[in-house]
Amino acid sequence: MTDFATRRRMMVDTQVRPSDVTKFPVIEAMLAVPREAFVPASLREAAYIGDNLDLGGGRVMLAPRTLSKMLDGLDIQGSDLVLDLGCGLGYSSAVIARMAEAVVAIEEDAAMAAEAQAALAENAADNVAVIAGPLAGGAPQHGPYDVIILEGAIERLPDTIEQQLREGGRIAALFMEGALGVCRIGYKIDGTVNWRFAFNATAPVLAGFEEPVAFAL
Repeated sequence: MTDFATRRRMMVDTQVRPSDVTKFPVIEAMLAVPREAFVPASLREAAYIGDNLDLGGGRVMLAPRTLSKMLDGLDIQGSDLVLDLGCGLGYSSAVIARMAEAVVAIEEDAAMAAEAQAALAENAADNVAVIAGPLAGGAPQHGPYDVIILEGAIERLPDTIEQQLREGGRIAALFMEGALGVCRIGYKIDGTVNWRFAFNATAPVLAGFEEPVAFAL
């Protein structure tokens, strides 16, 4: 029988802590949430690898280093309402749920969203609401949000998402610029998101967050 608890501690000790992730709530949440419960059964043995885990359909579970550094930079508080875009099978939402007051998780794939809802319920993440719908639409009916996080890369941030971030709120996004991925933390000040470099990482670009293709005549 696989000892997932030991693998979870090793993940935190070898992938999270050495990546300058210092905030205790992030470390506690990643030690507590069983990552293997939020992947397809065929991938359980690979749940703690140090890379993005392919969930199919262009969706990934972000590498532990990437997710933990995003969360460290966002500094989520116990009173925060968080929008988790592209929640996949719910792992990121389960981790965030241990730090925030509530999480609204969006997943475009309806079957994946249903699996995420079931896995979150089984793991007592009862402050997460999973919504099936286009990622680029967000969930304005539940906003504005104190924090927004994107579980995949983007080439641009749609205005629809930026408008759902509360004044003074924070957003983490991984911008793919050619082959190079740059994670930035944004702060909404006077209605505009001001971005700061956080670290380098890579992930597939989420549907709806691509740069529009310009057609030359």
